[in-house]
Amino acid sequence: MRDYQLPPSKCIAMMKLLTFCLFIISLINIPIAEARIRHYKWEIKYEYRSPDCYKKLVITINGRTPGPTIFAQQNDTVIVEVKNNLLTENTAIHWHGIRQIGTPWFDGTEGVTQCPVLPGDTFVYKFVVDRPGTYLYHAHYGMQREAGLYGSIRVALPDGKSEPFAYDYDRSIILNDWYHKSTYEQAAGLSSIDFQWVDEPQSLLIHGKGRLNCSTANSPLKAGVCNNTNPECSLYSMTVVPGKTYRLRISSLTALSALSFQIEGHNMSVVEADGHYVEPFVVKNLFIYSGETYSVLVKTDRDPSRNYWATTNVVSRNSTTPPGLAIFNYYPNHPRRSPPTIPPSGPLWNDVDSRFNQSLAIKARKGHMHSPPATSDRVIVLLNTQNVVNGTRRWSVNDVSFNLPHTPYLIALKENLLHTFSQTPPPEGYDFVNYNISVKQEDSNGTTSDAIYRLQFNSTVDIILQNANSMVSDVSETHPWHLHGHDFWVLGYGRGKFDRINDPKKYNLVDPIMKNTVPVHPYGWTALRFKADNPGVWAFHCHIESHFFMGMRVAFEEGIERVGKLPSSIMGCGETKHFRKP
Repeated sequence: MRDYQLPPSKCIAMMKLLTFCLFIISLINIPIAEARIRHYKWEIKYEYRSPDCYKKLVITINGRTPGPTIFAQQNDTVIVEVKNNLLTENTAIHWHGIRQIGTPWFDGTEGVTQCPVLPGDTFVYKFVVDRPGTYLYHAHYGMQREAGLYGSIRVALPDGKSEPFAYDYDRSIILNDWYHKSTYEQAAGLSSIDFQWVDEPQSLLIHGKGRLNCSTANSPLKAGVCNNTNPECSLYSMTVVPGKTYRLRISSLTALSALSFQIEGHNMSVVEADGHYVEPFVVKNLFIYSGETYSVLVKTDRDPSRNYWATTNVVSRNSTTPPGLAIFNYYPNHPRRSPPTIPPSGPLWNDVDSRFNQSLAIKARKGHMHSPPATSDRVIVLLNTQNVVNGTRRWSVNDVSFNLPHTPYLIALKENLLHTFSQTPPPEGYDFVNYNISVKQEDSNGTTSDAIYRLQFNSTVDIILQNANSMVSDVSETHPWHLHGHDFWVLGYGRGKFDRINDPKKYNLVDPIMKNTVPVHPYGWTALRFKADNPGVWAFHCHIESHFFMGMRVAFEEGIERVGKLPSSIMGCGETKHFRKP
């Protein structure tokens, strides 16, 4: 019997077929786009800067404020090595909008999920960005965020996938307000018996830049401190190419102010909110509250021979702060060429209806909806109140102002150190019948507590945020509330006192948007629903720095027994000093 030998041409054909089959098998068994590791090394320190022409100490990351943008794709792992060179100050960084599934200890919330990072120490954060979208990072220690420690996180879809809308270019813009007093001075005034409010900010910054008029500045000026010729405070300029569509990722990290953002002569189509796709709607003014992120589409279809103003204005407060200005620069005009027009004035500060209507307009995009559970297992009503506690003015929830314990909750619960915080449950409501939300209360006394809400794992929880009058007659403020570790469905907004019988019948269960930060409007209510399905301890608080500092916050625990072994790097304070390994 002799061997049979194929002709060379048939051998080549079979080899090609075999190679093709192996290629198909490889596509079936190996992901096309593997998750990457994104590594960042940051040095945090104080430096003198003049972002609005007024020179002061600010916190920088690698010499920058805003800090460097984190770029990643969905399911990437982000590693950030943070070296604290603030010399005499602790710090912690929160990754705003990142749910930290499986890594609750890296949420970056001092007193809740970790001990602070000490001066001279390096702390390594490591987490997965599991969803595409627009997110933020910022300090979560004291009032450091408003000193400049903040930046953007931009998470793209994996290769080969596309957004449900088209655009040519992608840009990020962070909006914030700016104080000339240090956070130490502000904190001292807020916590003293002789209460001193922080007052209105001196300026508004657009992506870290503004221009204060030094001749009329409403701050005490020293020779050389305010300098309008300083190139450091030239207005932010965004260069665009005519005839294109731009995705602008607009975020707010204001310390106090609610804002309106607009681009002179241009409409904006809202397409994303807090990482979730929005059924598109068009606005001239985008109302945005501290902690929120939006993506808007802007067409550069105006007269290309000139530049245009981009402006921010304070709303919801009768503010003395001048508008924030930037230049929307049509190429090839010079990026610093001022537009030939007066900047648009923006909406009236007390036009609550327009802001309320924008909130109602935000719906989940068709084809990208995540349906909420039809009912909830628990309803917690949080009445936002202003109180006096032991002679100091505080912000409270149901007349209880929040204090952080010395031992972070996550560690205390996991290590069974329950004696380190109160085990008396906080109130889940208020005197619904007799409390008049529309008037200043005769008895404004409150209490403090460090107790937290314990949630049954995987249960569905409704939160009703109820706004009321402050300790100033006829004043009810706008409060943006941010939930760590979750997104929630926004089921509805209302005016006046929440009706526990009839208002739930009006909830939007069809296409509610999911968010992580939401406003509660003056003398109104906002209803949220979320699943307690992320093991850990999570902060929920007003995102206004002074309100947060004054106690307007709570914390939720869920599934603590499911949390893995805690890293020793988060320990070292309170009763965990001996837990930390060198």
